[in-house]
Amino acid sequence: MPIQAKICGLKDPESVRAAIDGGAAYLGFNFVEKSPRYLTVDAAGELSKHVPQSTGIVALTVDADDDQLARIVDAVSPSMLQLHGSESQARIIQVKRKFGLPVMKAVPVGGPEDVEIARKIEQSVDWLLFDTKPITSSSADLPGGTGIAFDWQLLHGTSWSRPWMLAGGLTAETVCDAARLTGAQFVDVSSGVESARGQKDPGLIKEFLRRVAQCDGARET
Repeated sequence: MPIQAKICGLKDPESVRAAIDGGAAYLGFNFVEKSPRYLTVDAAGELSKHVPQSTGIVALTVDADDDQLARIVDAVSPSMLQLHGSESQARIIQVKRKFGLPVMKAVPVGGPEDVEIARKIEQSVDWLLFDTKPITSSSADLPGGTGIAFDWQLLHGTSWSRPWMLAGGLTAETVCDAARLTGAQFVDVSSGVESARGQKDPGLIKEFLRRVAQCDGARET
């Protein structure tokens, strides 16, 4: 199976078009106000009009309430909700039932104990996303995009009953090695395709996707 990519934190038509033309499987819209990649619901609704049905839209939120999620779902019609905060298993199940959409839960990884947390919630989610655990208090409430990779060896040799994405400091230069070591079939990039913090670069997006298309996806043994 070819590796598929999600380009997250898109904010402008040029970057959206670059991701679509480059073959991204998913586009990520960030609805967290503290993030440099924040997108208003209205702006995301406009961008979503130009996304073909063959490309998935993922709505990234942090501890969002039902009202915020309802506004996003109504305006954007996402194909998946990404919960990137401290949402409990009960909240994950509640969101799935209320909105009838697949839910991907982000798991911040800093050590083996964090991988075990993913095991505990695995059956409650539709997707898992492994991202780098914040190392400073100032970034603890931001949804990824740190540009820092975690130790990929922590996922080496693991298997999961749910599909999952690998995130955290990926770039065009590192994505194939990361996928090969972890066995990831889906990768997620944000800061790795930016020319400045929060500013996507269409050229970097296309280069990242070109490299992903060249990855063989074989798991190391």
